[in-house]
Amino acid sequence: MPSETVLIADDDAAIRTVLNQALSRAGYSVRLTSNATTLWKWVSQGEGDLVVTDVVMPDENAFELLPRIRKSRPDLPVIVMSAQNTFMTAIRASERGAYEYLPKPFDLKELIAIVGRALSDRHPPAPQAEDPDAQDHLPLIGRSAAMQEIYRVLARLMQTDLTVMITGESGTGKELVARALHDFGKRARGPFVAINMAAIPRDLIESELFGHEKGSFTGAQNRSSGRFEQAEGGTLFLDEIGDMPMEAQTRLLRVLQQGEYTTVGGRTAIKTDVRIIAATNKDLRQLINQGLFREDLFFRLNVVPLRLPPLRERAEDIPDLVRHFFTMAEREGLPAKRINSDALARLTRYRWPGNVRELENLVRRLSALYPQDIITETIVDQEIDDRPIRDDADASDGNEPLSMAVERHLSDYFDEFPGSLPPPGLYQRILREVEYPLISSALSATRGNQIRAAELLGVNRNTLRKKIRELEIPVTRLPG
Repeated sequence: MPSETVLIADDDAAIRTVLNQALSRAGYSVRLTSNATTLWKWVSQGEGDLVVTDVVMPDENAFELLPRIRKSRPDLPVIVMSAQNTFMTAIRASERGAYEYLPKPFDLKELIAIVGRALSDRHPPAPQAEDPDAQDHLPLIGRSAAMQEIYRVLARLMQTDLTVMITGESGTGKELVARALHDFGKRARGPFVAINMAAIPRDLIESELFGHEKGSFTGAQNRSSGRFEQAEGGTLFLDEIGDMPMEAQTRLLRVLQQGEYTTVGGRTAIKTDVRIIAATNKDLRQLINQGLFREDLFFRLNVVPLRLPPLRERAEDIPDLVRHFFTMAEREGLPAKRINSDALARLTRYRWPGNVRELENLVRRLSALYPQDIITETIVDQEIDDRPIRDDADASDGNEPLSMAVERHLSDYFDEFPGSLPPPGLYQRILREVEYPLISSALSATRGNQIRAAELLGVNRNTLRKKIRELEIPVTRLPG
């Protein structure tokens, strides 16, 4: 049975009682205090084997006390608890050298397990310098349980070079997470370089990533550096990694395996020191099964998987996000706005197909287009429409209903190739033919409003406009 002593500091008597009972039953000796002064007295006198402390106490903030504890007793693990469940709370706990951060309310079994690990490890992380302006550039907002888990994972990853694979729907904030890992990590002084695989022509991706030599291909009139060279000593963010062509995947795998690459047209291997963070909104395992993504590359990239929840799974974060985006809009020169409770309730009921990006764009529109100081539910209703696209004969002006279009195209193709595997490119052929009625239906449902149609479809507005041009879809903006 354990024989170590746990020092607990929390000004909430109920929490002290619960922790005392739980840790005592687990076999630990426990000492309780409601203030930081007594806690520091015990620590400075060499008492206790582990500290569990709240952040906010009557006499001193735990973040002010942690550096003194680290200096006095660097082998003493400290677990920080807080009801101020923000991203910066988790980061500050990590920067100050806390062993672990626990948001309130917490699971007692989890706490007991963390106490056991901490007493076994006895290797507290080194404290890091904090950027005093970090709060003004808060990258992640939310107090939901899903976001708390993300904060905790990020805090553990900050001081590592582990490769991270971020997955999630479009608009969930994958690049924000990648930037947070960089900006608050040990590579913060190095460059952060991002490249979107879906936005680069496939025949230019290798040149964009690895650079090219003069004359290596038509139009290569000079030597050009690639993103790996530009990101040297920092972080390279590979967004939409599922769109990377197979040839580039093979070269990227070599970089991950050997830590070196060659430029397009070059012969000399170049050593690289770059942390890789990848992101995708696609199912990479499905792409592997389709032969479109290398399985060995997937395992190299997926060292630490991190899934970002869609906004509909953390609707309780919407009020905080709305207030944050209104504040940011005001800082950018847009009129100051407030939002009433009915409008907030309306926003929390919406499904948010475009996720946080859609919410941010909505707040900007509300700030810019409406003269009212207070945003009401009536105003919000003018900007969002959560009615589904109707899947019946009247769904749009003469357009075939979506489900019938999909069924017809699949039936046609499989009738054409009975008893055999589908032909190469079937997915793209069906996708292209289904896109027309899908986009047309969305435009009809939003009366030609391309901004709202893009939000409804969960795609970027520029992507929608590109598809409208490619497919030559007629667009008529109707009043209302």
